[in-house]
Amino acid sequence: MWATTLLLAIREIRRHLLRSFLTILGIVIGVWAVVTMVTLGNGATQAVKTQISSLGANVLQVRPGQGFGRGGGGPQPPDFKIEDLDAIREQIVGVTAVAPQVQSSGAAVYNAANWSTTINGTNREYFTAQPWTITEGRIFSEAEEQAGKAVCVIGNTVNSRLFRGVEAVGQRFRIKNISCEVIGTLAAKGQGGFGNDQDDVVIMPYKAVQRRMTGNRDIRAILVSVDEAYDSQKVQASLKELLRERRHLTDEAEDDFNIFDTKQISDTLSGTTQILTALLGAVAAVSLLVGGIGIMNIMLVSVTERTREIGIRLAIGAVGKEVLMQFLVEAVVLSSLGGLLGLVLALLSTLALAPVLKVPFIFDVQINLLAFFFSAAIGVVFGYFPAKRAASLNPIDALRHE
Repeated sequence: MWATTLLLAIREIRRHLLRSFLTILGIVIGVWAVVTMVTLGNGATQAVKTQISSLGANVLQVRPGQGFGRGGGGPQPPDFKIEDLDAIREQIVGVTAVAPQVQSSGAAVYNAANWSTTINGTNREYFTAQPWTITEGRIFSEAEEQAGKAVCVIGNTVNSRLFRGVEAVGQRFRIKNISCEVIGTLAAKGQGGFGNDQDDVVIMPYKAVQRRMTGNRDIRAILVSVDEAYDSQKVQASLKELLRERRHLTDEAEDDFNIFDTKQISDTLSGTTQILTALLGAVAAVSLLVGGIGIMNIMLVSVTERTREIGIRLAIGAVGKEVLMQFLVEAVVLSSLGGLLGLVLALLSTLALAPVLKVPFIFDVQINLLAFFFSAAIGVVFGYFPAKRAASLNPIDALRHE
């Protein structure tokens, strides 16, 4: 009986092909919109996590300042000293690496090529706090770091802009007013969290940058890598207490430094994108309800058109349950076809939009199956009333219908 009912439903849909397509258009658009929004939202969430993780896993970034600015128009808080790094390394449990950041910028020149880039002065522990693959060469040694030797490791952007077709390792180029030897090249990381090019960087020993570029011993930022076995919140509290003590802040005074936890930032941004994805998906799901109303409307029209046919079936022995099943199956087949078409459109559109939006394509089997079964459920819910109406027709009245 099920096979016969299904064949009858498909035959009826094929008899009015254009009307059937227009009937399921709302379902198609609804499934397409929901799956596309959720898939792109998942890709955006993954892109955020990837960008934040490029800053280092379980890393605390310490910078001078109050909030996002200097606060109250007062004097700029002082930078950190190298002694602060030693204190953090020695007095706080759970710290695996402490790296200073002394930044400058300037033009890098090699033969006829030149490029304006960022100069990051740091130590060897920087490559532990922010794991970064060395594609060629090596990082600077401890002796080169202590001596402040003019050696550097360059990012992929600097490498491609200066050394076009030339092996960079072993070459010397001028950056600002010093001659620097390239001892290593870094793998490409891509765009950072604020759209900055992470590969546009020259990494040097911090003493070299301090002596030859900034002219002071100040450290603008500190990276603190936390062991995953330790609670980063407790480490952060200990770090805050230590820095307040070293910067001679009274109990009433506000912090004149900020501590950013990359893990917390990642969780917050990921949670925000997931909420936005859910909201967009919910808005798009409204069109599924509109599609269901369209199916109910057309099925009611179909019942009216086929009243005489229903009367004949009831007269020759068909029971109301069989008539109800026939119209209900037609509604489910219509909505299921709409769901399948919507999934195909969603797959094609996400494959096309993901590279444009620069987010990874993540195929979520669960949301695709959920959207399809929900579309089938729409057929059951909105097809039941027309089917019930058809099953409750009086055979004599139905046969009299013109």
